Amino acid sequence: MQPDQEDPPRVRPGPLRWIAYALGTGLPERHRTWVLYDTTTRTWVWRHVTRTLVQLTVPIALVLLLVPGAFWIRAMAALGGLILGMAFSLAYMTEVAENRVKKAGYAPGSAQAVRDQATREREVLDSERRRAAAAKRATRYRDRRAR
Repeated sequence: MQPDQEDPPRVRPGPLRWIAYALGTGLPERHRTWVLYDTTTRTWVWRHVTRTLVQLTVPIALVLLLVPGAFWIRAMAALGGLILGMAFSLAYMTEVAENRVKKAGYAPGSAQAVRDQATREREVLDSERRRAAAAKRATRYRDRRAR
């Protein structure tokens, strides 16, 4: 898609489709803008962690239910797998986000570009807010000095 073209409205997938998305399948075209939003919103890291936990649910459940032995041993193995899985997931989260965006039909690097732009806009707003607060404090200080 060209940058000058309008994207359709954002349509969130239903629960079953979201679970499939969390497990790695692509979404239909109508969810395209939601995928970009999902991988670039302010909470994109927490969304990634949630998707990873959904992915790890199946192997952890299998370990807890099917591996013979004492429950505490199975629980520790599951915990070790969870920690290792989360470590790898967090190490590669930007690449995974870019792959999801690429699957949705965006150019590689689109998610990072959107996140970078949002960061710049947030920094400008924070800077303006800090300047306004400093000006207010300066005015208050001058008013006290004038008394």
